[in-house]
Amino acid sequence: MTYLPCSSGVLRRTCLLPMALQLILTVIFVVVSATVAADYVRPLPRKALQFPWDSKPASYPQQVHISLAGDKHMRVSWITDDDSSPSVVEYGTIPGRYDNLAEGESNSYRYLFYSSGKIHHTVIGPLEDNTVYFYRCGGQGPEFQFKTPPAQLPITFAVAGDLGQTGWTKSTLDHIGQCKYDVHLLPGDLSYADYMQHLWDKFGKLVEPLASARPWMVTQGNHEKESIPLLKDGFESYNARWKMPFEESGSSSNLYYSFEVASAHIVMLGSYADYDKYSEQYRWLKMDLSKVDRKRTPWLIVLFHVPWYNSNTAHRGEGNDMMAVMEPLLYAANVDLVLAGHVHAYERSKRVNNGRSDPCGAVHITIGDGGNREGLASKYINPQPEWSEFREASFGHGELKIVNSTHAFWSWHRNDYDEPVKSDETWMTSLVSSGCVEQKSHELRNILMTP
Repeated sequence: MTYLPCSSGVLRRTCLLPMALQLILTVIFVVVSATVAADYVRPLPRKALQFPWDSKPASYPQQVHISLAGDKHMRVSWITDDDSSPSVVEYGTIPGRYDNLAEGESNSYRYLFYSSGKIHHTVIGPLEDNTVYFYRCGGQGPEFQFKTPPAQLPITFAVAGDLGQTGWTKSTLDHIGQCKYDVHLLPGDLSYADYMQHLWDKFGKLVEPLASARPWMVTQGNHEKESIPLLKDGFESYNARWKMPFEESGSSSNLYYSFEVASAHIVMLGSYADYDKYSEQYRWLKMDLSKVDRKRTPWLIVLFHVPWYNSNTAHRGEGNDMMAVMEPLLYAANVDLVLAGHVHAYERSKRVNNGRSDPCGAVHITIGDGGNREGLASKYINPQPEWSEFREASFGHGELKIVNSTHAFWSWHRNDYDEPVKSDETWMTSLVSSGCVEQKSHELRNILMTP
């Protein structure tokens, strides 16, 4: 009998079967996979990652990550165990040659019996667009490198929420590492430390290879709160470690901010900050949206943690209060795309507003399936709502490529064992090109001018 080698591309489990039978099984598998996505058999959960103890000098930079910090600037963040280490970053465009130096700030915090290291935040720039820079933190340690995003389209975003620190997290990060992306967007729930502060340090080390090379733009989730009545306010660890460009965008809180990159204006909202019409977040959002120039940034994208459109049985209705207050504002502003997490599954909507399909509404995508330890939310309500386009409970990540001012391509990649499998994809047309922005300009002016 003739056998196909395991490198032939058929299912690994069929590699030892006769060639004719293998081919028949492969055809059946392809047909079934294409037509009955709901029958996909999900791999089992994976345990939390274990990190071997790694002795480093106290002044050695650890948990290095970068984030956008205003026009042509980047914030470099890292931690040292030595309180006397300087918050300086040397950088340049040639390996080992640092023609520029910037000095930043530092902080630390105590959480019950835990004391953090010295947390450094240094803004560097101005930087050239679409350029590789080499840098060193604190005057010693290894050389890192990052690439600045392009000034013009196309641009690609990697998207993954609810990461945690499991074997599936590592699989997701490995797949993102294979993507040629410019910026990582994370809609909440980073480390799943949940009061155990040493897990923040482990998470920082886990994501350092990716987060030190491309900017990570994050917002908070419920697992970042970590509040203790009468003892600790919420988000202390998150705010100390993951400083985002809130000041640069006119916000008074690290829990909500905005930034621009290429031709996109991106708003990061806080599901766990006050959001009623009299809140600081709502007032800031109106101010921020009033400044958006859709000729310069035709794409408008919003991220927050708790989804508004969710047909999973998990966390149903939790976003309703925020949705009731803020959806009219986002609709009037012609938001193209909303990305959320929280539900440990994937779901993509049609363009929707006020609970119904609307050609001038936003596409809502829930992507809280990065690899958290709590497992997948595998139960959906039936029948599937009219506005729900695609849904599946699997770990994975998304990729958003904005091609030009009118078109963007979205794809979701399921973690099929240890391989990324593109399981959902769609082209999006911007609301600018569809005429919705011009159509609703009067509505936007009215809502922005309302006290």
